[in-house]
Amino acid sequence: MTILGIRFCTVAPSGEVKALAELFETDFGFAKTDFGMETEGFAGAVFPAGEHSWIEMWAEGEGMPAGIMLHIVVDDADAYAAKAKESGAEIQGPMDAHGERLYFCKAPTGLQIAVLSRTAE
Repeated sequence: MTILGIRFCTVAPSGEVKALAELFETDFGFAKTDFGMETEGFAGAVFPAGEHSWIEMWAEGEGMPAGIMLHIVVDDADAYAAKAKESGAEIQGPMDAHGERLYFCKAPTGLQIAVLSRTAE
């Protein structure tokens, strides 16, 4: 069982995440991923940090409530979820999306956490 990377995800009002993206891109000079999609207004941004890690931010909306989530990218999400359940953690999932398997839990501090791995292609 190996941790491969982390992703920090925040969802907030469009104006706030746009300002955050501009801070990262303009002030710090971080490279933003170009998804080649035109959207009306600011939808979000992703800033890669190595092969398995990145910072992502999205405008809140239907199905995307405001909040912060830590994504932990692992080699086998099923194994990590089973271990956490055995230890007493309340784990939701799995959910398969975008070629990944995800499990979710809420930390004692209230932080939302997702543990995920790539699914077999």
